[in-house]
Amino acid sequence: MSEFDVSRLTGAHIREGVVTGQFTAREVAEATLARVEALEPTVHAFNQVTPELALEAADAVDSSRAQAIADGLDPRDVLGALAGVPAGIKDNMNLVGTRTTCSAKILENYESVYDCTAVRRLLDAGAVPIGKCNMDEFAFGSSTENSAFGPTHNPWDLERVPGGSSGGSAACVSASMATISLGSDTGGSIRQPGALTGTVAVKPTYGRVSRYGCVAFGSSLDQIGPFARTVEDSAAALAAIAGADPMDATSAQQAVPNYVRAAAEGATGGAKGLRVGIVTDLLQADGCSGEVRAAVENAARIYADLGAEVGEVTLPASAHGLSAYYIIGPAEASSNLARFDGIRYGHRVEDPTDVLDLYMRSRAEGFGPESIRRIMLGTYALSAGYYEAYYGQAQKARTLIKQDFESAFKDFDVLLTPTSPTVAFKIGEKSADPLEMYLSDVYTIPVNLAGIPAISVPAGLCPSSGLPIGLQIMADYFAEETMFMAAAAFEAAIEFDARPPLRYESARGTRAAQEERR
Repeated sequence: MSEFDVSRLTGAHIREGVVTGQFTAREVAEATLARVEALEPTVHAFNQVTPELALEAADAVDSSRAQAIADGLDPRDVLGALAGVPAGIKDNMNLVGTRTTCSAKILENYESVYDCTAVRRLLDAGAVPIGKCNMDEFAFGSSTENSAFGPTHNPWDLERVPGGSSGGSAACVSASMATISLGSDTGGSIRQPGALTGTVAVKPTYGRVSRYGCVAFGSSLDQIGPFARTVEDSAAALAAIAGADPMDATSAQQAVPNYVRAAAEGATGGAKGLRVGIVTDLLQADGCSGEVRAAVENAARIYADLGAEVGEVTLPASAHGLSAYYIIGPAEASSNLARFDGIRYGHRVEDPTDVLDLYMRSRAEGFGPESIRRIMLGTYALSAGYYEAYYGQAQKARTLIKQDFESAFKDFDVLLTPTSPTVAFKIGEKSADPLEMYLSDVYTIPVNLAGIPAISVPAGLCPSSGLPIGLQIMADYFAEETMFMAAAAFEAAIEFDARPPLRYESARGTRAAQEERR
């Protein structure tokens, strides 16, 4: 084959190249693994790289293609929608043959004994598992600084955070160490790092994707979703993992539409007739930088130029979203993390004096500061005498937020806000002030409380810093088709093609060069 640059290939390009024989899935995997080897020491996107699993999966794709040809079949009809596409997997999702650590000491050596449904569906579609991605411990954080294994660095500026908690999943796609990846989103943990790393990041409707096999943070809030560099790739990835699952009683029974077709229609047909609402009260909220605000206002003008009907809308109850979330989320987390007790699995101290000593010391040693903080917050909020005053009131605020969205979607098809109030901040800048860190999710949290879908797409680069800005596009329940259509129309209009200033020329591969590496 001719020389190719794996960092410039989209998932759609990779599948097409594998199907047509332009290159093999193994060649793509090897080129990607070589890039990981070169960049991972500085980015630290992964907790575990899985070359054996990657090459095994790539060889299986190539074998399927060869068998299809031998049987007189068209490989397009045989290979999965993600055939040969390198993928990262957040380290709170189980995959047999890997550790699932949640970036926590208490699970440092835990070996997966079953597969997460979303991960299995991704691999069944032909994706190639490159590794397990670093994250904030148990998904508690907005910067991926809370990992027991050290922070992930933003490929756009290695002194800055990639966002969190799915920072490793975002960084590996941004740095082209994977073409797509999976993250989990409880209060913005896919969309916020997507914005900070210049990637496309999707949080589906609650229930659209099975949570089975994903270590729980907030069971009424968590959703698995994809990162990609294009809307089309994110649509293909979501289509692969979405759908009902008998192993998850909260997974929705709705049929999965053709998301890729919806994205294609948006990319070619623009946004004519689309009703777009810009959420003015959130846009004017304190803490939003002027450059981020200007980028979102410019996005509204672009939609108008594309033929959309653009108007203003308010979501007044969303002002209470942050407060409600930091009662509900920690309450559910404190319950979910009770299972990590040093008895059934995970870290266990030596020579305990009794069961209570085993339990207390194992948890004290195994959990990091942010996990302990959230457990304490949640336990307090659920304690006798405070349950109704805190948790009960938070659930009432959640209902009001949901009602605001339901009202807004009577008049608009999609709503616009920033994804993050600022561009990526420096490592250590907010770690000493948890409340300041929590404000990073002010725009994303209402979406999780309501359970609606949302996508973050790059809205350009910040004029003063050159760092990416994210635009959040929200849609009604199970209206991911409309969301993808709107996102693809915007993506096509701005033609965002910037890449982080990382250089790795040997990621380019020829057959001869790859044979040498073998």
